[in-house]
Amino acid sequence: MPRLPQRIVCLTTETVEVLYALGEQQRIVGISGYTVRPPEARKEKPKVFAFTSGDIDKILATQPDLVLTFSDLQSDISRDLIKAGVPVYAFNMRSVEDILGMIETLGRLVGAEARALALVDELEAQIAETRAIAAERHARTGRKPRVYFEEWDEPLISGIRWASELIELAGGEDVFAERARSPLAKDRMPTAEEVIAAAPDIIIGSWCGKHFRPERIAARPGWEDIPAVRDGRLHEIKSAVILTPGPVAISEGLPALLGIFDL
Repeated sequence: MPRLPQRIVCLTTETVEVLYALGEQQRIVGISGYTVRPPEARKEKPKVFAFTSGDIDKILATQPDLVLTFSDLQSDISRDLIKAGVPVYAFNMRSVEDILGMIETLGRLVGAEARALALVDELEAQIAETRAIAAERHARTGRKPRVYFEEWDEPLISGIRWASELIELAGGEDVFAERARSPLAKDRMPTAEEVIAAAPDIIIGSWCGKHFRPERIAARPGWEDIPAVRDGRLHEIKSAVILTPGPVAISEGLPALLGIFDL
């Protein structure tokens, strides 16, 4: 029998979401305080860390045999856990393909590969259906809406790669698609003048950790002539949906984008 991890700490929400989806939630002994999916996880599992800060002793007290982390943002806690002798697997999703790959990898780590592949198949089917709907709409209308995705407002940060890819899948054109390919937020900071020049038809706000305020967008100097502002096409998709690099970005993010683009 394979020796699989029995006591897993998940320091980001997407791995919690996947383990629950695979029916392997009994392995989770600790989660991040920022976990939102599934809702029952917040009630059932102890919160042992925030996202980039917290007490490592709370994690160690759960006696984990595996800790799952995400990206360079959690490199410090990953280092400290490794020094403490704890096995760590650091995911680093940046694209839709990376999200699907994370699901497959996590399935293998817990011995649920067949269920993970089935989940990936479901998400890939949704992606294919979305592509078909977007293609039909484009054939019918002859256009794709130009989209500015704003991940943060002060300073301006445009969308990360998977958000940009989801926009394209749903039939939109990300006005900063090239910037989205950079893994670093500092490379995704357009000036207000660049946004104005891009003239997006739709603006989507997903301000991580706070509510999107469309009236603030509309009040920015010079933005009143942007087609999206002029036509009132300012929309929010919650960051817990589209900025979470897990199944929810596809299962809920894509339908939300389709709905916005259909207006």
